[in-house]
Amino acid sequence: MEMTVYDVYGDTFRGLEKQEGKSVEIFQVEVGHANSGFNAAKSPFRLTATSYMQVHIIDPLNNRLYFDFKSIHEIPHISNRVINYPIDTMGVVFNTEAHFDDPEKAKDGVLHKGQHSQIKCVAIGHHVYAFREGFQNRGGRGEVIVVLKMWRVWRYIGYVGPIELWLETEGGLFDFMFDSLLPEVEEFRQSLLHSDPYVQRHGAIGPL
Repeated sequence: MEMTVYDVYGDTFRGLEKQEGKSVEIFQVEVGHANSGFNAAKSPFRLTATSYMQVHIIDPLNNRLYFDFKSIHEIPHISNRVINYPIDTMGVVFNTEAHFDDPEKAKDGVLHKGQHSQIKCVAIGHHVYAFREGFQNRGGRGEVIVVLKMWRVWRYIGYVGPIELWLETEGGLFDFMFDSLLPEVEEFRQSLLHSDPYVQRHGAIGPL
């Protein structure tokens, strides 16, 4: 497995595929609306990542890093104020809940932070493939694969508190739908079905 890092702190995360059981730095992620200053982005969503936490890497899933924790998103340090950041192979789990305010108008939905739901996802290239326990407008509960296109990362230094990384996404809510045409999605879905106890218990289903 290769992990591509695009900043001066690259050595911090290089070679993680050989570091099972070791501690790594991660970022806690919350989902919110994009501010007016984000007009250059096409997305109404903003992911705010707060750094300086530590987790342990568990055994890789199908030769991809995977972190079995809630509320985390692992990316390298960003040294510039604004940078286009193509995410490469890494695993994440963060405690958010995505649902539609109006089931009849799915594309107008917003993301909400949840208390009892977790998203499981892995990043491949410019996409993040995620599994989550059911959208609220579904009749039943189940795992849904979503695709999250990372577009830009903003590094924000406030007067107080830790440095924040604002991760913008490309496109609208339709980018969070399962794309069955991507072979990487089906490959990762099958690997989870055969390898991950959580998915084996709750199952993984196809598109909405």
